Amino acid sequence: MTKTTAIPDQDALRRIGAKVRERLENDPEIYKVPTDRAEIFAVPNFLSPDECRRFITMIDVVARPSELHETAYIAKFRTSYSGNFNPNDPFVKGISRRIDDLLGMNPVTGEAIQGQRYLPGQEFKPHNDWFYTDQEYWKLERKRGGQRCWTAMAFLNKVEEGGHTHFTEVGASIEPKPGVLLVWNNATPEGEPNVDTMHAGTPVIAGAKYVLTKWYRTRKHS
Repeated sequence: MTKTTAIPDQDALRRIGAKVRERLENDPEIYKVPTDRAEIFAVPNFLSPDECRRFITMIDVVARPSELHETAYIAKFRTSYSGNFNPNDPFVKGISRRIDDLLGMNPVTGEAIQGQRYLPGQEFKPHNDWFYTDQEYWKLERKRGGQRCWTAMAFLNKVEEGGHTHFTEVGASIEPKPGVLLVWNNATPEGEPNVDTMHAGTPVIAGAKYVLTKWYRTRKHS
């Protein structure tokens, strides 16, 4: 008899996925990207113009070279600037809670909201947000809340040229539109990490791109 390898957090990924999916699909204001390979949703006007401008100013304060699990600029894989906001800031806390409420997620499972800035030539090459459990870093992430389940990413400004979010396997290239919140399930309905959520921040050609991102775990994040 063949022994199957258990997928870490599979039951939680399946359960959380079903709950959030139902919540988003039942909201007539939310657009679902037409594909059966991944669950990707767009929420229009989630942030107001004033909120977008405020976050842009905050990103300029906290931005530093982006890193990938303690190692920065591996083969120029991620060349943007990023920084975490103070989770106790009342403005940040309010927006964070709005994202929690939209998805119906327990606030304790959310990571701190991160802001990112891309200048001309900067990009984030194709990647998945979920953790590869065969990698060394998983030993730490498993204890810090487990697998990532959902991603929420808000566009804060109109980019002059470039800077799309490109889901490479799905074939969807999404243009940054200020105030839009993009949300996707990092797992399949069966609770397996979904390789088809591979996505890239394509190079900014002209202007700058500002976004904020919040990731959710299957358990309390610490």
